[in-house]
Amino acid sequence: MILGEIKRYLRDGNSLRVSRSIRDTAYRILKVREQLEEKEDSVTYDKIAKQMNIAVSEVAYALDAISDPISLYDPVYNKSGDTLLLMDQIFDEKNNDEIWTEKAALYEAMQKLDEREKSILYLRYFEGKTQTEISGQVGISQAQVSRLEKNALKRIKAEIC
Repeated sequence: MILGEIKRYLRDGNSLRVSRSIRDTAYRILKVREQLEEKEDSVTYDKIAKQMNIAVSEVAYALDAISDPISLYDPVYNKSGDTLLLMDQIFDEKNNDEIWTEKAALYEAMQKLDEREKSILYLRYFEGKTQTEISGQVGISQAQVSRLEKNALKRIKAEIC
C-alpha cells in the first residue's frame, strides 16, 4: 500500500487532485495528438475529438485538468525592470473600477431624492414596471409618474455630472 501511494505521488505529483479517468483521457488525447502531428501540420481540438469520438469540450477540459496551475502573480513580461503580471492582464468587465464608482455616484445621487421619486425609479428601472402600472400602484396618474420620473432622472444626472 505504501509503495502504491509513493508511485501515485510520483506519477501524479501535481498540486491539484485530478480524477484518474480525466487524467487517462488527457493522456490518450496527448497520444492521439502526437499521432496526428506526424501526419498533419496543424492539429486542432476538433480533429482530436473527431479521431477519439468525444466532444471538443471534453478534449479542452481534460487537457486543462493536467496543465500546471499558474499564479496570478507570475510575470508574463519583464523588460528593463517593468514587470507585467498575469493579474494585470485580467479584466473583469462586470466589476471594474469605473462601474463601481458609477454605482457609488448613482447610489449617492439617489439618496438625495424624496421617497416617492425613489419608489418610482425603483419600480420603473429595477422591477421593470410601466408608468401605467406604477400609477395604479402609487395612486397617481400616469402623467404625474412620467413627470416625477423625468425630474428625478434630471436631478440624478445633474448630481453625477
